[in-house]
Amino acid sequence: MVYPEPMAPDDAMIARLAKGLSDPTRVRMVRFLKARSRPVAVDDHGNVHRFDGVTVGDVCCHLTGSDRPNSLVSHHLRELRQAGWVRSEKRGKKVVCELNPEAAGLLRAFLDSQEADPCR
Repeated sequence: MVYPEPMAPDDAMIARLAKGLSDPTRVRMVRFLKARSRPVAVDDHGNVHRFDGVTVGDVCCHLTGSDRPNSLVSHHLRELRQAGWVRSEKRGKKVVCELNPEAAGLLRAFLDSQEADPCR
């Protein structure tokens, strides 16, 4: 009887990253976060602040046309965070999101690897 190879330590991470992109809405969110750099946020008093990431309101506005977070956007952001694609941080009244650059690097390295075929 032939048994499959044991999972490499990175296999679970690659599976999580792939699952994170398994929904078209999450792919759009990753694409949006990748394209953004240094957005501006306006607080309750009309003051403009520079952020090092994208606010949840920015993501909501891009996907739904509203800057109010809704349960669907929150769900997809949580999935992306759990998969390792997104990091988020609360800054005052804002939640700032950024793409985790290591995630794309891991997935790219996996797809580019030239591992030997164990069946040959």
